[in-house]
Amino acid sequence: MQKKIEIKRIYDEPLTTDGYRVLVDRLWPRGIKKIDAKLDEWDKEIAPTTALRKWFDHKEERFAEFIFKYQLELKPKIEELKRLKKIAKTKKVTLLYGAKNPAINHAKVLLDVINSTL
Repeated sequence: MQKKIEIKRIYDEPLTTDGYRVLVDRLWPRGIKKIDAKLDEWDKEIAPTTALRKWFDHKEERFAEFIFKYQLELKPKIEELKRLKKIAKTKKVTLLYGAKNPAINHAKVLLDVINSTL
């Protein structure tokens, strides 16, 4: 049975109900101590490339194109996405991100890709 995969800002309080906590940013978030992050892993490989992240710059008008470009970047990472989904078969997985906007960020796109294509 599939457990739930969620997204959450890394700046939000870590909870035991988060389950398996995975940081999905390429850069370490400002102001967070590694000990306080309570991570199970940091998966930089499935984060957007530096070039795409800088181009997007969290601008709402670029989000639709960002989604398309990021989905292309994720295509060769299918095995990594399957691995996360496999973990979610036994425990809840929380994908952590540092972006301020909960509606316009790469973790939302990543979650949609994991849920819809695997």
